[in-house]
Amino acid sequence: MGPVNWLAVVIAVLAALAVSAAWYGPLFGRARLEVVGPGGLGIRRSPGRTTAITAALLLVSATMMGHMFARVGADTLAVKWWLYFMMSGGLAIAFVIPSLWISYTQQRISTRLALIDGGFWLSAYLSMGLAFFLLG
Repeated sequence: MGPVNWLAVVIAVLAALAVSAAWYGPLFGRARLEVVGPGGLGIRRSPGRTTAITAALLLVSATMMGHMFARVGADTLAVKWWLYFMMSGGLAIAFVIPSLWISYTQQRISTRLALIDGGFWLSAYLSMGLAFFLLG
């Protein structure tokens, strides 16, 4: 196992936060609010707190992803560069999105919101994979 690339971990978190700002801002912010409506999920009393919690939890994910890439090894990743995207996207597709959809189904949250949020997680994880690829 090689060492975790901590710079890539931090950049991966920043990349996912940038995706979040774009995704829930100009790209799908209005569509999301149409689903959740004013009040309820649509109100954010403290955007700074939300961002801090999001960054902390993304740090956990990016750290695990960094460990995963370190286990694969730099030599393998240099030859099989697509593994950055296959593995990061695979985590989103096989674990994160199904977990989200199971929770949303149990709570009877709309399919439209599940698609918006599932798309975000796939994009965020792929952006983290891109950060590791570029800094690998």
